Amino acid sequence: MTKRILTFLVLMLPMAVSAQIGEHRNTLSVGVNGGYNLSTIRFTPKVVQQMQGGLTGGFSLRYTVEKYFTTIASVAAEVNFSQMGWNEKIQDLKNQPVINSTTGQPELYSRTINYVQVPFLAHLAWGREERGANFFVNAGPQFGMYLVESTKTNFEWNERNMTDRANTIVAQDTMSVKNKLDYGIAAGLGMEYSVPSVGHFLLEARYYYGLGNIFGDTKRDYFGSSNFGTITVKLSWLFDIMKYKPE
Repeated sequence: MTKRILTFLVLMLPMAVSAQIGEHRNTLSVGVNGGYNLSTIRFTPKVVQQMQGGLTGGFSLRYTVEKYFTTIASVAAEVNFSQMGWNEKIQDLKNQPVINSTTGQPELYSRTINYVQVPFLAHLAWGREERGANFFVNAGPQFGMYLVESTKTNFEWNERNMTDRANTIVAQDTMSVKNKLDYGIAAGLGMEYSVPSVGHFLLEARYYYGLGNIFGDTKRDYFGSSNFGTITVKLSWLFDIMKYKPE
């Protein structure tokens, strides 16, 4: 079912470009973006977590196709470096931190996984087109290619305190990412402010739901699911390199 949804979104993008039922536009904008990720991974069986923070940034492209009544229709794409992962919430049955008997400190474990991500988005906006503000929504498929991963912990694996842990699922701590290609659906909403001869400034909150798992998910594997859920807040700046001029 999830693969059918992704296929549908991929097919919708070229349809959005070719549709010409409103006022034609032909504006190409490029620029840069940067922001912050808050991510978790949906493990089955469950691993108790708190959100893992990480940076994201890269290049943006947007092609405005048409204006249909009050709706400004565009397609957009990005190429981003993105830090994702998970941060384990290691607690006892009383929701207190688990203390390591060797270090005397609360046990900590987090994993950072770096990707190159490429979202392809349908972009719909309502409001000012040339000067001023508008409100927009984005939605479309996103693909990510694994780069590298790193682990941050303050205890030795063979000295971890398993006796006091409420959640005893730890297999993920020693597993490396198996599936290097990540894919899913991204959707966001935000505000844009345009200044002629300066560019377009966009502030957006975006959510990414991963459809692929980072670990194996066959009957022989430990986890049935291990997919991302990520909230991103980002700021983008675009400038027009090809602009629509009414005849």
